[in-house]
Amino acid sequence: MAPLYREFGISRVTGYKIYNRYKDCGLQGLNDRSRAPYRQASRLPYQVERTILGIRKEHDTWGARKIRDKLIGQFPMGPTPAVSTIHAVLDRHGLVKRKKRRRYKAQGTPLIAAHRPNALWCADYKGEFTLGNKQYCYPLTISDYSSRYLIGCEGVKSTKADIAFTIFARAFRDFGLPGAIRTDNGVPFASGKALFGLTRLSVWWLRPGISLQRLKPGHPTSTTAATSACTSRSSRKPPGPRRRLPGRSVYTVSPCLRAAGTAGLPVSRSRYPCHPLRPPLHRPAQNQPLGRVRRPNRGRQRGRGPDLAGELPRLWPGILR
Repeated sequence: MAPLYREFGISRVTGYKIYNRYKDCGLQGLNDRSRAPYRQASRLPYQVERTILGIRKEHDTWGARKIRDKLIGQFPMGPTPAVSTIHAVLDRHGLVKRKKRRRYKAQGTPLIAAHRPNALWCADYKGEFTLGNKQYCYPLTISDYSSRYLIGCEGVKSTKADIAFTIFARAFRDFGLPGAIRTDNGVPFASGKALFGLTRLSVWWLRPGISLQRLKPGHPTSTTAATSACTSRSSRKPPGPRRRLPGRSVYTVSPCLRAAGTAGLPVSRSRYPCHPLRPPLHRPAQNQPLGRVRRPNRGRQRGRGPDLAGELPRLWPGILR
């Protein structure tokens, strides 16, 4: 037998054990056996478990706490199991009724079309992508539904609500309050674990009177203005070099400004029509090169957002109560 065990790479003790099992049980003895211990030191005795089930059978409405009090009265000298142990015994025998928790399930709201600017905004995060420094960037886009004007496109480092507060506060200050905001059901716009899916950001929108519109879950194509704006920006080919004519200006009149009766204001030529509530840009001087025209400084330092502590009480006096 020793050469056979040496051929299979096992010891003689293991080989004789397998051989004896085969002689006693046949082929069934070669199967793996259970490794569970025969006795558990911390297991509840069978007599105590049977007593617990008997008390529950007499009082079918009692829970673990009342059954424990009953055991203390009947057996004051012996050790009494904990409430969690009694509850585990009842649960193991199917005597615990669990109530199904009704969770909030997003259904989406119908799209209420807006035919005037600032009546409906669309906001969405356009998916993350990795930058050169191995950090993720989350572009937050805000657009107007009626004019398709891209109000903001900010690349932020996360989808936390604190960053979204700063971006939307700047948009509200520059363009005013919209009638409604349409978003998806993701954070920070909505939450599946909160009451009616409300978050801090959505409650902050509701306080000044902004209505909420939600997309139907699993239908990202129903995102209207925000998706179409970014899709058109990524799908269009970059424009060719613009020819400059002497004596000509790059300023033109936006269609929505013409409809609003402000055709005399200079507006920079852009891919999207300008928002009627946005302040007009200033015409550059004669010796200033025609390029990107910067808006006048409003007293903020470069790289810092608006002072929410000072601006929000002025915009909405009752929002911080």
